[in-house]
Amino acid sequence: MMSVESVADQILTEEDLFFAENQPPTDLIFDDGAEMESNRHRIGMNVLIRSLEQGFAHRNDFFAGGNMFIYFSAEQLRNRDFRGPDFFAVMDVDATPTRQGWVVWQENGRYPDVIVELLSPSTANADKGIKKDIYERVFRTPDYFIFDPFEPNSLEGWRLNPGLGYEPLVRNERGWLWCETLGFWLGTWEGTVDRETAIWVRFFDGFGNLVLLPEEAAQQQAEQERQRADRLAARLRELGEDPNALN
Repeated sequence: MMSVESVADQILTEEDLFFAENQPPTDLIFDDGAEMESNRHRIGMNVLIRSLEQGFAHRNDFFAGGNMFIYFSAEQLRNRDFRGPDFFAVMDVDATPTRQGWVVWQENGRYPDVIVELLSPSTANADKGIKKDIYERVFRTPDYFIFDPFEPNSLEGWRLNPGLGYEPLVRNERGWLWCETLGFWLGTWEGTVDRETAIWVRFFDGFGNLVLLPEEAAQQQAEQERQRADRLAARLRELGEDPNALN
């Protein structure tokens, strides 16, 4: 049986030879028709993508994607093994180009910096085994997490230690794991998203605040504005003035 080291070395060597002798392929496919394992998996993926985009709304130097192909080697092309992570983020890249997938040789050799896989019975072994090995040895992804949307206590994570490989992260008192690359905690949150109530894996900032989805942020802002208006109206009544004069 070939070792993980041999597989990784083989992939890198074949990639070098392939692209030294051939022009990088341009007829890449970006949709194989495969669907997410469940509606909860789909929502969970979108929650991570959309909340990160909301949390980093002031930034234009990252890309977040999910369930999209990541092309990285000639061996992968020959095997037609294109399925990418459920969620990934790449930092320090231009966010403006429209991307159908992530093509490493078109992105200056950049691989994902953060990956989250949402486990299912059909993917758990690969996510904990061969895919984890590829993320560790080929992608060199600094932060890797796994979570089963139907198992609330399943969150696990690893941080890449150069020269030593992945080392397991230790949960804090809330059961969260620190994602150093993003500067966020990854933890569980119970609530309703897109009409489905479940325990979701979500981002939290360094102060423990939930990183909101766009609609949650809009709702929070509307509530804050309503509270300010109520306080102002109460103050005007104390002064004997008509609060309706503000309208």
